[in-house]
Amino acid sequence: MVDMSEMLVVGVTSRALFNLEKENEIFEREGVKRYREYQEKNQDVPLEIGTAFYLVKSLLQLNKQAQKPVVEVVVMSRNSPETGIRILKSIEKYDLGITRLAFTGGESMAPYIEAFGIDLFLSKDEKSVQSIIDTHSCAAAVIYEPPTAFNPDDNTVKIAFDADAVLFSEEAEIYSRVEGLDEFHRYEDEHQDEPLQEGPFAKLLIKLSKIQASLPVTVELSPLRLAIVSSRSAPAHMRVIKTLKKWGVYVNEVYFLGGIPKDKVLKAFGAHIFFDDQDLHLASSSKVVPSGKVPYSSDSPLKNM
Repeated sequence: MVDMSEMLVVGVTSRALFNLEKENEIFEREGVKRYREYQEKNQDVPLEIGTAFYLVKSLLQLNKQAQKPVVEVVVMSRNSPETGIRILKSIEKYDLGITRLAFTGGESMAPYIEAFGIDLFLSKDEKSVQSIIDTHSCAAAVIYEPPTAFNPDDNTVKIAFDADAVLFSEEAEIYSRVEGLDEFHRYEDEHQDEPLQEGPFAKLLIKLSKIQASLPVTVELSPLRLAIVSSRSAPAHMRVIKTLKKWGVYVNEVYFLGGIPKDKVLKAFGAHIFFDDQDLHLASSSKVVPSGKVPYSSDSPLKNM
């Protein structure tokens, strides 16, 4: 029996891992029968890489540098087993070393998140991600289309996060929108010694930090690098730094941009993926690095703001 409780377990859909947009269009336009025929006819044609491909590939490389496996990837697909043959052959073609798969035959994947112990779920289907976010069972994001020129030159895994409503709760985000930026800065400065509440990606960051610490190199030279790229600025930055210290989390790089665009910093960092809650930032970031949107829970006040 494999104990995956201390491992990072990523659930990635086949459309997030590979480029299946043409195939999905056939399914939507012509139905499941035509889709099945197309996949079977082209089962020996490798799929093109998708948005999450380089992240998955580099994460799995960490297992070669660790004293024991630290990452597990589960490919999750609503395909039936016979239409999934092309996916299996593509995994083998790219030598990804993925051994766990879930083909649900059209059924929702949400009930299987807990069964596989998923920490992070990546999908291009907004409804699937929203249902998982609403259960608070794991971190989940809607994957954007892949950037056209992204091709990392090494296997150092680089993951970047927005702060509020992603790593931390949406409390500060709501306060800023309701009370205004000046009042937000005053409030955060006055409450800098009070840790921020955990957001939907907090547990993921904590687990990544533990994995980073377990690798047989110093964190400064780690093949796993973590960054926060936030619109916060001084004096609202201190509460973030003190919260991370309270959580016992090491983050390699932190950028407080004060509202300027994030894309150039993310490109310089070379993020394998960037998680944010706002389309405003993701529209530009997704053009230079793989990006994922973290939806608000269905009962969040931010849904109506």
